[in-house]
Amino acid sequence: MLATLERIDPHSDNIDLLVELVCHLRPRQRWVWQGQDDPAQAVRTLTQLLKGNPEQAWALRRYITTLLEKRRHTSLYSDIGILSNDGFVTELKNRITYRFLPPALDDLYLSDALDQVLYRDDDYVWIRAVPDADWMALFDIIADAPPPEDATAGRARVVTLEGLLDAIRTLSCRVCALGLEPRLVHSYSQIENFDSPFLMQNIETNHYLDQYARYLAGDIERPDDARHLLVMLDQCEDVVLKIRRGALSTGTSVALTYLLVALQQSIDRLHKLLFLVDVHDQEAASAAAPVPAPVLAPDANGVLQLEAPSLSPQRLAAIALAEELIEAHNTKYQVSNLVRDNVDLLARNVTENASRTGEHYIAESRKDLRAMFGAASGAGFIVGFMALFKILLGYLRTPPLVEAFLFSMNYSLGFVVIHLMHFTVATKQPAMTAQRIAASLHRADNGRGLDVDRLAELVNKVFRTQMVAVLGNVLVAFPVAWAIAAGYNAISDKHLVDPIKALHLLNDIDPLHSPALFYAAVAGVWLFVAGLISGYYDNKALYTRMGQRIQQLRGLRRLLGKERLARLGQYIEDNLGGLAGNFFFGILLGTTGTVGFLLGLPIDIRHITFSAANFATALVALDYQMTWAQIANATAGVFLIGTVNLLVSFGLALWVALRARKIRFKRGILLVQALGRRFISGPVDFFLGPKHRQLPPPDPTTMKSSK
Repeated sequence: MLATLERIDPHSDNIDLLVELVCHLRPRQRWVWQGQDDPAQAVRTLTQLLKGNPEQAWALRRYITTLLEKRRHTSLYSDIGILSNDGFVTELKNRITYRFLPPALDDLYLSDALDQVLYRDDDYVWIRAVPDADWMALFDIIADAPPPEDATAGRARVVTLEGLLDAIRTLSCRVCALGLEPRLVHSYSQIENFDSPFLMQNIETNHYLDQYARYLAGDIERPDDARHLLVMLDQCEDVVLKIRRGALSTGTSVALTYLLVALQQSIDRLHKLLFLVDVHDQEAASAAAPVPAPVLAPDANGVLQLEAPSLSPQRLAAIALAEELIEAHNTKYQVSNLVRDNVDLLARNVTENASRTGEHYIAESRKDLRAMFGAASGAGFIVGFMALFKILLGYLRTPPLVEAFLFSMNYSLGFVVIHLMHFTVATKQPAMTAQRIAASLHRADNGRGLDVDRLAELVNKVFRTQMVAVLGNVLVAFPVAWAIAAGYNAISDKHLVDPIKALHLLNDIDPLHSPALFYAAVAGVWLFVAGLISGYYDNKALYTRMGQRIQQLRGLRRLLGKERLARLGQYIEDNLGGLAGNFFFGILLGTTGTVGFLLGLPIDIRHITFSAANFATALVALDYQMTWAQIANATAGVFLIGTVNLLVSFGLALWVALRARKIRFKRGILLVQALGRRFISGPVDFFLGPKHRQLPPPDPTTMKSSK
């Protein structure tokens, strides 16, 4: 490190020596620092060296000043860490491309200099690991280094301030442009009824910067404060928040989500830059608490330690912004950050729509349970015929891709018919009810703790509703498939499937000697994906006003009439998610086995209702010549397949819903205890529910207002 300091040319703008100096501070090992690899100790060592060698401290100061003077600063503050205006798809493509082949660097820009100095993607980790006081001690030693008599003053401070002011103007124009985007205005049409805060903040910014320029020129004693500008920025944030809240009921898109994220990032950066350049805050901080010089002294073990002074808010903000810029620079080509920032809001809307759908899958009383059993029985009846059609389609011996298409259409059209007739497939419930539970967690957690008893009540409702739906599916699908197989045998005097095919059907549901449970987990994943697809299309129908668009089709209006077309449009808008989810779920089930066969992968699906129907078909084909062990094994296989179906789809859906709402639930034992109390207090109601629907408790605020 000392040799590097001795070779510094104060008038050079070659960045290589700065790169070498930072390498001395950087830990040799990634992520772990012990002993001599402690970055904080390396910074303290450099500070002590410069403190004992004022000439080298001044040489380093003049060298850094020269580097700053020869480079443009604005893009560093206005671009790094803020999404570009290219859109999500273009930004994603660029990041993937730049991960393999980064763009060319230009020494003209300070932001590109970071690529040369902090070239390792984990540099921000060790920089953040160094205490702020240590960094300030190093910067103060460099800044306060006494220059020689013949030295010329540098303009680094002025250049940096000019870069900050230019970045403020750039960001303000960007906020104005993004705030007037048609997508945003479409989502918040009320903004057209009054002066746009996005436009007004740009006017206030220009006024503030003009005053600041006069202050720097010495024409006025001090510029106006940024109070009015900050008020307009707060109004811009309010509009962004209202659009995000409104998106829960009107839907959103990836493009709108990307726009909102970029807008919020620009507003946040504006707040930080305005705080740094505000002379009123600087004067107030200096008057209230002058910053003493930091002191480095050895401790009892001879290790240099910093006696840290109290840092002013603006100095702390400057360090925080520098660390933020460095982290954003190191992670600017990471795809995960882009996806996380943009998909969170979209996932929240998708799961919120699925949550509202999930309310229909929760029975409140025994009457509701009977209705659920009836709906599940209707689905079981249709699935019995779907299993028959699948067997018949298999006898066609068509090419694999044709067979996959036929199987997919059998599943898809069958599930769509089930949805149109308001029946229920039990395995479709978990992906919806999990979102409902996550939504309840979000609303109940109000800062005073989670209402575990109410959550236990909801989980209990979901559990018994799910069990009733499973029984309705299986108890009807099995006899329907049995009746079809027995009737076919009685009419044609031969079985629907031969004994070899029957044994194959039984082996498919064997939980011990076949990968049936793994295939059931694959089906559970597809159930979860179908729930996401359903929520996505529900969100899309709301955002694009699908019903209104359908009503504008003049051809259909002449064919159906205005009133019927209006009902059709409203039905599609309300049910597009359910129809799309069921259709794509059928395609996923129908193509999985063929894709596994073509790729040579052990991938297939097992579904509880179809497994029950296949069990009945095999039982008839074998003329009921099955041992009790075979019957028990097949029965256990059916219910284990159903258990895996439910657990995988429910677990994935709940995990995504919690992540979308940024909730971490760590009170599982309390939930189990609450469920145990409910079971002990009323075991019959635990499984069958109350006889009558229970009214929700009255809202105290409503009662007070009514009085």
